[in-house]
Amino acid sequence: MFAGTIWACGQIPTTADGQTPAAIGDQVKVALDNLEATLLASGGGLHTLLKTTVYLADLSEFDEYNAAYLDRLEGIPLPPRTTVEVARFRGSKRIEIDAVAAVDQRIDKHEA
Repeated sequence: MFAGTIWACGQIPTTADGQTPAAIGDQVKVALDNLEATLLASGGGLHTLLKTTVYLADLSEFDEYNAAYLDRLEGIPLPPRTTVEVARFRGSKRIEIDAVAAVDQRIDKHEA
């Protein structure tokens, strides 16, 4: 974290028990779940995202990835996003997400 921002790099689709789902849509959900956990631990959340960069192993999976991405982020303002294709992911991983988010500085009106 620096000056009210969170820089979350390398969010991958590996579950807590070390598994990676097979389907790209499921990988998107797990990677975003991992991103959310990182942001929450740092004082932010998916609702404080400022920008995401998504690395896909195969852009031919864009439609399935995009549907899962939009579904997981439903109800919050979508941040600007860059999606690029890369080669040589390790193992069965087909997605990785980097993000910049703000620290949630909202003040509860009862505390003000």
